[in-house]
Amino acid sequence: MAVYTQVPAEELARFLELYDVGTLLAAKGIAEGVENSNYLVDTTGADGQGARFILTLYEKRVDVADLPFFFALLDHLGERGCLVPRFIHDREGKTLQTLCGRPACLIEFLSGVSVTRPTPEQARATGVALGQLHRAAEDFTGERPNALGPEGWHRLADACGDGLDEITPDLGARVRHELAFLDAHWPTTLDRCVIHADLFPDNVLMRGNEVGGLIDFYFSCTDIRAYDVAITHSAWGFTPDGTTFNETVAHKLIFGYVASHGLTPAEHAALPILSRGASLRFLLTRAYDWINTPPDALVTRKDPLAYLRRLETYATLPAERLFGRLV
Repeated sequence: MAVYTQVPAEELARFLELYDVGTLLAAKGIAEGVENSNYLVDTTGADGQGARFILTLYEKRVDVADLPFFFALLDHLGERGCLVPRFIHDREGKTLQTLCGRPACLIEFLSGVSVTRPTPEQARATGVALGQLHRAAEDFTGERPNALGPEGWHRLADACGDGLDEITPDLGARVRHELAFLDAHWPTTLDRCVIHADLFPDNVLMRGNEVGGLIDFYFSCTDIRAYDVAITHSAWGFTPDGTTFNETVAHKLIFGYVASHGLTPAEHAALPILSRGASLRFLLTRAYDWINTPPDALVTRKDPLAYLRRLETYATLPAERLFGRLV
């Protein structure tokens, strides 16, 4: 559940007066997500024809100092035709406000539905959209370090401590083994750019088999470009619990990316290692939240073992079965 801050209608109406978006008609909290408070806001629109927006109040993990990076990135991608939600500028050209004591932004609303069981066609469309995003980001000059890269995994594992073995026996030893493996094999010479770093199905709005929008860029950072492909592959190519690998969906995602952007032979060869890193990253962040979130909290804890299962699949299946053959 993701409405941590309640916004009275009167305060929201005054907030909207800063923008050229008309007057407030309705607002409803959005339950999805765990990072910030989000509202769906309907207004009369600047032209009186009605308009819809997302209101976000930043609560915990998003560092306000990072927000200018996200503002610039979304403006850059939107100007180049990517289907991303741009931040709305107020009458003075500002994007960041304060509402109910929280940093707040009004964001463009994109229509579409997040799918839980993506089809091969939807996966291919997502691969195409990710490739277009990377192409559009090539001349973006902003940079943001990835706090959840290899060094961050070690910090997370240390922070989890003995709690890993409370999730499942010997998980701590398995994590230490994987950290050592990735330290020895992580690629360092592949091309880098700004990546989404969290392109799960719930961050892609589908309109049938077409992508209507890519959302939630708050993990975006500068890192290995193909690592973004690996993260997306790990999110789309498995059932949510990680027990079943869908080869057709996974291959279609890669084929879509290759069609719109391309993968070098070195990037394609590195995908097994990058995907093991992606699996460990989400295993550890989920484990940390699992250990540190009280069982009776309103936030639904995500199962870390779903990514342990993915990790084992990436460590054992042949690369051609996982990613297909690069033509």
